[in-house]
Amino acid sequence: MFSSKKRLNKAYKESPIVEFDDSSKFVLFSDCHRGDNSFADDFANNRNIYFHALKHYYAEGFTYCELGDGDELWENLTFKSIFEAHKNVFLLLKAFHQNKRLHLLYGNHDMVYKDQKYVEKHLSTYFEPITGKDEELFKNLTYHEGLVLKHKKTQQRLFLTHGHQADWWNYTFWKWSRFMVRVLWKPLNVMGIADPTSPAKNYKELIKVERRIKKWIINNSNLITIVGHTHRPRFPEPGDIAFFNDGSCVHPRSITGIEIENGEISLIKWQIATTDDGTLKIVRVLLEGPQKLIDYKTD
Repeated sequence: MFSSKKRLNKAYKESPIVEFDDSSKFVLFSDCHRGDNSFADDFANNRNIYFHALKHYYAEGFTYCELGDGDELWENLTFKSIFEAHKNVFLLLKAFHQNKRLHLLYGNHDMVYKDQKYVEKHLSTYFEPITGKDEELFKNLTYHEGLVLKHKKTQQRLFLTHGHQADWWNYTFWKWSRFMVRVLWKPLNVMGIADPTSPAKNYKELIKVERRIKKWIINNSNLITIVGHTHRPRFPEPGDIAFFNDGSCVHPRSITGIEIENGEISLIKWQIATTDDGTLKIVRVLLEGPQKLIDYKTD
C-alpha cells in the first residue's frame, strides 16, 4: 500500500507543466462541493458569491485552477443533477475552457473524473431545452491529479493538488467513503450532523493530513505546494514551510481562494458586506499578501 509520500510523489511526477511569467494571472479555488441545490448542497449558500467572483476573474483575464472537489459526487449520483442546479456556473466555466484558461484537478469527492471516459461521456455535452438538442460543454477536457506552474524566468515551480494524497482513508477507500456518505451521512448532514471521516470536520484528522504534506514539502526542497481538502486556509511567511491552502467555497457566508498575479501570491476572501445605506454587495477582501513568489525560493 502506497504511503502519502509515494502518492504525492506520483501526483507531482505525473503533473502537466504550465509555464507562466509575471504577467500571468491565476486564481485558485477548491472544495466547491457543487451539489443539486437540495438542503444537503453546501455550495448553494455561497453560489452567488462564487459566481460573482468568477465573473470578475474572467473579465480580468485570470486563468482558473480548481484544486479538486469541485463537484459533490459522493452525495449526488450524477453530474447532470449538479449541472442543472448550477447551470450558470458551468456555462461560465465553459467560457474559461474555450479561452484555454481552465485547469481542473480531481479530489476524493470527484475522483470519478480520473476516468477520462467518464468525463467524455458526462461532461462533453449537455441537453439544452431551448434548442431541444445536445450542446457542447467541456470539449476535450482532461482532469489531472496535480498541476505544476513553472516560472519562465526564475524556473521556480509551484505544485497544485487537492491534498487527499495525505489522507489514506479518503484516497485509498474513497469508494467506501462515498457509499457511507450516500447512505448515512447525507441524511444526517441535513440534520446538522457532520461526517467524522472528513478532515474538514475532524480537527485531529486535519492536523495529521497537514503534517504529512508539510513533511513531503520539506523533503522536496521546500517546494511551494498549494492544496485544498481540509478547507483550512494556510498562507506561510517566507522562510517557513511553503505549505499553502486555498480554503474552500463552503465556508459560512464566504469563499476563500488564492491569487497569483505580478509574480506575487495572495490569500483572498469574497463575502457579502453591508453598505452604509443598508444595501448588500459582494466584496473581495485581502487576507494575506501579496508576497513575492521568489521570496519562497530556496535553491
